[in-house]
Amino acid sequence: MIDLHTHSIFSDGVLVPSELARRAEVLGIKAIGITDHADASNLDFIIPRIVTASERLNSLNRIKIVPGIELTHIPPSQIAALVEQARSLGARVVVVHGETIAEPVIPGTNRAAIAAGANILAHPGLISEEEVVMAAQKGILLEISARKGHCLTNGHVAKLAKKYGAELVLNSDAHEPEDLLTEQLARQIALGAGLSEKDFEQMQKNAESFI
Repeated sequence: MIDLHTHSIFSDGVLVPSELARRAEVLGIKAIGITDHADASNLDFIIPRIVTASERLNSLNRIKIVPGIELTHIPPSQIAALVEQARSLGARVVVVHGETIAEPVIPGTNRAAIAAGANILAHPGLISEEEVVMAAQKGILLEISARKGHCLTNGHVAKLAKKYGAELVLNSDAHEPEDLLTEQLARQIALGAGLSEKDFEQMQKNAESFI
């Protein structure tokens, strides 16, 4: 199991990176993306600290920390520049907080994230067919989310991704220890979204290929 979207105390999570990684490791997770919420105000504060954590822990633990960021509620016109800045600061996985129906995300965010080449478009809500085609063409991973509220459109995302050949990834979007996923629960979430066991295995392969 690989989980590329989680949060630590550097945004609205409750655990320091070392404890987050340890708790995930005990659940059998092989790699974890720590992708705290950021905008232009705190990007340069968060990423170097997660990079430091990964450098100090990855040689000691079985689990690997993938340093990243989740660009959250960013004006669409700023997304491309912040994706580039995040990578220059050392983020290996750049997530954009997509147009979930659970929050008032600015319309156009999904399209801007895909155009900017973000690695993962998190909880993209009622993403359009055209945007899914764009994601497929650019190799952007669309997220099936375990997070309350964000998961309400998993079926829609899964259906369009299958129709147009976009790649999927399943993430916890964990903020607290109890949010972390076992492989069994992750499989159930995939099946609940209308995906198959084969689809779940492919999502894991997508995450492994990204790592």
